[in-house]
Amino acid sequence: MTQSPETTAPSTDAPLLTVVVEGATGRTERRVPQGATAWQVLEEDHRAGRGDDALVVARIGGELRDLDSEVADGDVVEPVLAASPDGLQVLRHSAAHVLAQAVQQARPDARLGIGPPVTDGFYYDFDVEVPFTPEDLQALQKAMARIVKEGQRFRRRVVTEDEARTELADEPYKLELIGLKGSSSTDAADGGEVAEGASVEVGGGELTIYDNLRRDGSVVWRDLCRGPHVSSTKVLGNAFALTRSAAAYWRGDQANAQLQRVYGTAWATKEGLAAHVERLAEAERRDHRRLGTELDLFSFPDEIGSGLAVFHPRGGVVRREMEDYSRRRHEEAGYAFVNTPHITKKDLFETSGHLDWYGDGMFPPMHLDEQRDADGVVRRQGQDYYLKPMNCPFHNLVYRSRGRSYRELPLRLFEFGTVYRYEKSGVVHGLTRVRGMTQDDAHIYCTREQMADELGDLLDFVLGLLRDYGLDDFYLELSTRNPDKSIGSDEDWEQATAALAQAAERSGLDLVPDPAGAAFYGPKISVQARDAIGRTWQMSTIQVDFQLPQRFELEYQAADGTRQRPVMIHRALFGSIERFFGLLVEHYAGAFPPWLAPVQVVGIPVAGDFAPYLREVAARLREQGVRVEVDDSDDRMQKKIRTHTKQKVPFLLIAGGEDVEKGAVSFRFRDGTQDNGVPVDEAVARVVDAVRSRAQV
Repeated sequence: MTQSPETTAPSTDAPLLTVVVEGATGRTERRVPQGATAWQVLEEDHRAGRGDDALVVARIGGELRDLDSEVADGDVVEPVLAASPDGLQVLRHSAAHVLAQAVQQARPDARLGIGPPVTDGFYYDFDVEVPFTPEDLQALQKAMARIVKEGQRFRRRVVTEDEARTELADEPYKLELIGLKGSSSTDAADGGEVAEGASVEVGGGELTIYDNLRRDGSVVWRDLCRGPHVSSTKVLGNAFALTRSAAAYWRGDQANAQLQRVYGTAWATKEGLAAHVERLAEAERRDHRRLGTELDLFSFPDEIGSGLAVFHPRGGVVRREMEDYSRRRHEEAGYAFVNTPHITKKDLFETSGHLDWYGDGMFPPMHLDEQRDADGVVRRQGQDYYLKPMNCPFHNLVYRSRGRSYRELPLRLFEFGTVYRYEKSGVVHGLTRVRGMTQDDAHIYCTREQMADELGDLLDFVLGLLRDYGLDDFYLELSTRNPDKSIGSDEDWEQATAALAQAAERSGLDLVPDPAGAAFYGPKISVQARDAIGRTWQMSTIQVDFQLPQRFELEYQAADGTRQRPVMIHRALFGSIERFFGLLVEHYAGAFPPWLAPVQVVGIPVAGDFAPYLREVAARLREQGVRVEVDDSDDRMQKKIRTHTKQKVPFLLIAGGEDVEKGAVSFRFRDGTQDNGVPVDEAVARVVDAVRSRAQV
C-alpha cells in the first residue's frame, strides 16, 4: 500500500502556470493550475509511498521541498526518489522525528536536543534523567512502528520567533536554538550552522515547525524543524532500526550539558536495511582492533596512554614492508629523504601559523631551559617547546638552509615523520584516529610554471602506489577556501584551486566538491578510496600552498637572476602509517597478500619425522627472502592447519612420507583448497613469484 500526500485539488478555473519538470530524460514544460503542488506536478510520472523508486520530496528551484508545497510560475521541479542520497537523508530525518515522538510518549519529561540525518542513519539527542538501555531501544523501536503504522501526516508551518517560543516553552534546548538564529552574531539566517547538526532545525531563512497529524487532523506531536519530510510516517515502512545509544554533549561542547544520543538507521526498503545490517556485521568481522589482537599485530597498553599504538613483531613486519616499498618507489620518483626532530620551540609554529590556526589540535607546551639562582630569581628565561603536529615547517627550514637555484626545482623532500595531535578521548579510535602517528610526508618545491605538470604527475604517482597496496576504487574531493579560516590573496587561492582541478580532471576520476574544507594555507585534493566492502576512506592529500613559502621567506634564483618565491605542494600518501595499516587490515580482513603477510609460509609435517625435510625447504625459501616457519610442535597436524589458517598465513606446505619420496610438498591455501604432490622447485618458485609480483592471493 502506498500513500499519496494529502493535497487540495486546484480550482478548475484557476489561472494556468508553466513549470519545468526535470526528469531522467531531460526537461519538459507542463501547464498546471495555480495552487498546484509538487506532488500534483509529478504524480503522473511517479508514485508516492515506499520503495527505492518512490517519490518522497521534490526539488523546486534547487531547494528540497515537501510534496505538498505549491509551485509558482516558471519553477523547475525535480523528483527526489527514496533511494537517492537526498531521498535517504529525508527518510532518515523523518525517522528521527518519529523516534523523538516515541521517546516523549514513553518519557514525557524528556527534553529535545537535535535530530539530524547522518551517514547511513540518524540520531536524536535527549535530556533524560536515566540513560537508555538496550531494552529501552527495543521498546522505542516498537513504539516507532506503531506511529509509522498509524500513518501520521507531516505538516509544515512558518512561525514567528515569538510563536515558536510560546509553542516550545517547555523545550529549553529548542529555545536556545531559536535565540541563536535570532542573534546577529550568527549566519544562521543565511543557512549557516549554529550548532553541531542544528542546521536541520534553524539554518534556513525562516522558522518552521512540523506537526504530526492524525487522520482526523489533530496534532499529536510537533518539533522545530526546517524539513522537508516525507508526506506520511507510513512511507518509513519497516525499513528502520535503532542501533545504539551513547552520551553526547549539547552542541558538541564538553562545557555544556551531557545528553543521551540515540542512533538509528533508515532505508528505502526492508532489503536495503537488511543489506546495511549485513555490511555492519561484515565490518565488525573486519574490525582492525579485534583482528589486531587475534593476529598479534599491535596493542594500546594503558601504561602508555590513549591513541598511542605499540606494534608487535608481526605487525612490525607488515609495517616495515609497507614503508620499504613506499621508500623504494619514492627513490625511483626522485625524492630526497630527510629527517626532522619530534619537538621544537614554539617560534617555528608561530611562523608557520599552526599555533594560530591549529593550536587546539596540538599537545600543550613544555616549558624548558629556565634557570634560577638559589633565591629563585630567574637568571635565564625558559622557552616553550611543542611536539610537532606537522612536518611541513621543518621541511621549509631544510629548503631555507642554503640558497636555491631554479635548476634544483622541483625539489621533492620526503620523510617518515612522526607527529603528535591532541585528539579528544572521545574520537580516538584504534589505529584510524590516534594521537601519535607517522606520516609518509612529502613537500615539493617548484616554480609556478612547473606546478600544473607536477600536480598531474604527483596524482598519478599517488594513485599508482595505492593500487600497488590493493586499492583500486577511487574518487577525488576538492576542498576549497574557507574565507573565515584562511590566509592569502584571492588570486593565489584561485590559481591554486584551478591547478588542482585541472590535475583532477586529467586523472579521469569523479571529482566531488568540498566547499570551505581547505586548510588555512591552501586548497587540497583528497583521494577517497573504497575498500573491499564499499566503505569510503580518505587517503592521500595533495595541497597547493603559496602562503608558507612567503611566511618562511623561501626563495630561489630564477634563470634571469631574480629572486622568486617557490610554490609548495604538501603531500601525505598514506595519511599516516597507522591509519593506512588499520585500513589494510580491514580491507583484507587480516588476510594480507603474500608480500605483506607477517608469515608467508608455514611448513607442517604430517609427523615429526618429516620436520627436517620441511626445514630444508624452508631454508631454500629464506634464501629467496621469504618469511617462513616450520611448525614442529607436538600438536596434531589438523590442529596445526586450523591454527595457521586462523592466523591467515597465505601458504601452508605439508609433507608426509610420499612427499619426501617424490621430493614434493602439498600446497594448502587460505580458502582450504589444496594442491598435492608439487615438486619442491616448483613450490619455491610459486611462493617467490607470488611475493615478488605482489599478487593479491
